[in-house]
Parts: sequence; structure tokens; C-alpha cells
Amino acid sequence: MEQEPGKIGKYKLLREVGRGATATVYLAEHPQYPDPVALKLIRFEDKSKDGAKWNRRLLKLLRAEMDVSRRLDHPNIIKIFDTAVEKDYAYIVMEYFPGSTLEQYCTFQNLLPLHRTIGVVFKCCMALDYAYRQGIVHRDIKPANILIDEQDNVKITDFGLALNICKKSESDSTFIMGVGSPAYMSPEQIKGYPLNQKTDLFSLGVVLFHMLTGRLPFRAKNPAQLIYKILNTEPPLVSQINADLPEQLDTVIRKALEKDLYSRYKNGADFAKDLSAVRYKILDDTSLPQDTTRYSILRKMPFFVEFEDVEIWEILRISRWRKVDSNTLLMREGDADQRFGIVIDGRVEISVDGHRVCEHGYGEVFGELAYLDQQEHKHMTTVVTTTSTVYLELNPAALSLATDECQEAFRSRLVTVVARRLGQAYRDVSKDGPPAERITASGFGMELQLVDN
Repeated sequence: MEQEPGKIGKYKLLREVGRGATATVYLAEHPQYPDPVALKLIRFEDKSKDGAKWNRRLLKLLRAEMDVSRRLDHPNIIKIFDTAVEKDYAYIVMEYFPGSTLEQYCTFQNLLPLHRTIGVVFKCCMALDYAYRQGIVHRDIKPANILIDEQDNVKITDFGLALNICKKSESDSTFIMGVGSPAYMSPEQIKGYPLNQKTDLFSLGVVLFHMLTGRLPFRAKNPAQLIYKILNTEPPLVSQINADLPEQLDTVIRKALEKDLYSRYKNGADFAKDLSAVRYKILDDTSLPQDTTRYSILRKMPFFVEFEDVEIWEILRISRWRKVDSNTLLMREGDADQRFGIVIDGRVEISVDGHRVCEHGYGEVFGELAYLDQQEHKHMTTVVTTTSTVYLELNPAALSLATDECQEAFRSRLVTVVARRLGQAYRDVSKDGPPAERITASGFGMELQLVDN
């Protein structure tokens, strides 16, 4: 079927509004619809064997989404109007919702105020509760599949992976490697067990955790570790990551993320009810924008280059931002005190037995040896400011409240700092040392040869 420019079937394309790996979304209009619609266009350009297999899968998802949509009519679920499949392309026409995905509100520096986050997730709870009562489980709840506009209207989209529990065919069973997004998967979905509405509630609990803290509850360096954590470990408490959150939310999220199905929320209405109880206790809906000045300062420092954004926000929460005058004693040699600091502005003098060792300035750490010493925990140097100084002070007791990832990032960075300083110290000492006895004029003496047995 040949297409007119700017036209797909009976739909006039107005402009592109989104593009993904497999589809392009256009704002379109049709004479039978009073309002503009969104048209998702999928082109079958890859004619190879693998491409044909992928195209068949896309068609299956497309038809599944249309089949599911006929049974769903809810204000917080995107409506589907039409689908068509041609030789080289297919499309699905849905209501146009001028919003964006929740992904933009899952970074710590751009979190929604608490009352808005609870309101958004509340609406999702009720929409999923409704869908399940119609016999539908979404199976791929994640921020990218939840749309929101400036008035906090919410739409759940992409029901192409949905499980129609009223069907009993083999083609409708869970296919774990192709369904869902790993970071948001429930334990039973990972295991390939039969699914019900509780899998969506687990995924929504992950979304809520992400929106409250700016990080995922289960994080890992590879998929295998991620799956292990989802199956076996408990997530950190959100109130520990974000001190502005009420502890009551810890209970709600812990129940949503229960690995035991019998202990998890039994339906979306119960989840929504507990969220309402938290929302009721929030007295102040007005929230001042978070001051990002200190975050920006730390983000630019070399010491924190390997830290994730959310970990820097954690550090700001658990540390003290201190400003002191010149000639102020910060740490004394021999004191059993594991505090350490990072210079933000100014300079500090490091000395041992009354003799000056060096001076540290912007971005450099001091007092770290007492923190790393796991036996005596004593400072090995004395630290005194030589100018008016601003520094970040970290106390191990407070640092222990940070997430495991944040603590590990600190330990790794401090060990690197100490190793490099030790290497520099060796070089400095060697300048005044005698020539090495075992190095010949032509270079090294006999080298150790490694041989296989």
C-alpha cells in the first residue's frame, strides 16, 4: 500500500513526538476523531532471518496490546483506538497524552515533592487494580511506561507485554527472557512462576522507591548479580537514603517489595490505602526547591568522579559542611578518632611529631588513615588549617548509615588515595637514599623467570 507524504492509512501525520528503538510516535489527526491522536509506527526494514523473527514478535506485541486495550477503560490507562498491519509496517493509534515519562523524576536532583510522588503512585495502584479485575496483568511496570503531565495526570501505557489471565493458551505464558525490565522484575517473574497482580505491585514498589530516592532498590554491576539481589537481599530503607522521608514509607515499600507473595500487598487498592495514610500525615504540600549548590561543588571534585549522583546526595545528608578560621586544630596525632575530611576551600598542614609533612588543598583528603586502620583507629598525623578553610567532615558512625554502594565507593577511593600517596612518599624518600645495590650499570640484575610446572 503506497503512502501519501505525511500520511499513514487514513491518518494525517502532524509532527513527530517520540522515537524509540523499534517505533516512531507521531501526533496525527483523523476526521472521525475530534482530538489529535498518537500514532505509533513500526517499520519492518530488516528482512533477514533474525529480523523477520523480531518483526513477528513486534506484531505479536502489537496485537496483544490491541486485544488488551479493548477490555480497559480507565482514566489512568492509555486508550487504544485502532491498529493496522501492512507488509512493510504496522501502526497502533492511541489517545494523545501531552506528557512525559516518569524517568525524568527518578534522579535525586529532580525528585518530585513527596505529596506529588504519592499521588502519582496512588493513581497507578488504582489503575493496576482495575486492570487486574478485568483479567489483565501488565508485566512491565517501569518509569518509561508511566506518563505524567504538569497537572500530575497519569497514564500507564505499553500493555503489549500484558498477560491476559483469562486466556489459557501456551502463547500467553510468561516468557522471562523477553518480558519485563530486569531492574523492576518481581522474584516470581524472574523465576518464571505463574503471575498475578502482585507482580505489577512489586514493580510499582520499585518505581516508588526510585522516585523517592533517585536510585533503584536493587543495584548490581551485571544481570546475574542483579537477579541474585532481587531474589535474596532486602532493599535499604528509603528514610535512610533520603532523611526528608517519613519512616512510615519504609513499611509501605517493604510490603510492596516482599519476596513472599503472601506477605506482599494482595491488590492495588490495599497499596493505595496505605499510601493515602502516609499522604494524610504530610502537613505541608509546599516544598522549596532543593539547594543544589553544595551538590554541584562536590560533583566537580576529582575525589567524587567515580561516585554516582545519588551517592553524592547521600554524602551531603550524612556529612557536615564546616567552615573554620586559620590556625585551627582539626585532628591530633594519636587521638582515637576516625573522622576524616575533604578540603572544599583553603589549606591544611599535615605534620608528624611536630615536623611538617605536607599541605593539602582543594579536593584533598585528610585524616583518612585513622578511618582505614581497622585495629587502633588512631590518627597518625596532626592537621591544622593554614588559611580560613571550608571542608566536608565525615564521621564513620554517620557513614555507616549510607547505602552499601556509597560506603564501598568511599573505601575504594580512600584506598586509591593512600596508595598513590605512599607511592609518592617512596619517590620522595628515594631522592636522598643511596644507590640501589642490586641494579647493574646495564639495568636490573638477574630477573625472576616464571615457568610452568
